[in-house]
Amino acid sequence: MEQTNYPLVALLSAYYWFDEGLQAYLKGRGWPTLSRAQSLIMVHVCQGVTRPSEIARKLGLTRQAVHATIAQIIEIGMFALADDPGDKRTKVVVLTKMGEAMRRDARRAMKILTDRLSERISKPQVEALLQALSLEWGEPFPKSTPTRRE
Repeated sequence: MEQTNYPLVALLSAYYWFDEGLQAYLKGRGWPTLSRAQSLIMVHVCQGVTRPSEIARKLGLTRQAVHATIAQIIEIGMFALADDPGDKRTKVVVLTKMGEAMRRDARRAMKILTDRLSERISKPQVEALLQALSLEWGEPFPKSTPTRRE
């Protein structure tokens, strides 16, 4: 197996650590288990991205896949659809009371997980990580990407 030292690999491992910890905490609090796709959509909605088309664009998924996943979360009782205040022809995702309660528990879980990580790798390391990830990285490539070499 090829060894890689790319930030993407470390970022994905860190994401999985947090997501698994979050899911375990929420399960322990009696919440239904969400799939990773449902969890990612929940994160976007909690961050204020509420139009399904925008969620699909940010996640690199089809609108149909996002709508199907949103329908599953609506069925669980955590989401509802409402008229978009800026465009009455479209709908936005809103958290229900149940969704808001789960969000509060998820925030508690993230605080606990961050504290646990600080104990394990040190608070300065966690702060440095957050600072580095919060910087503006700019575009990964210029708008005119070079052509492929054969």
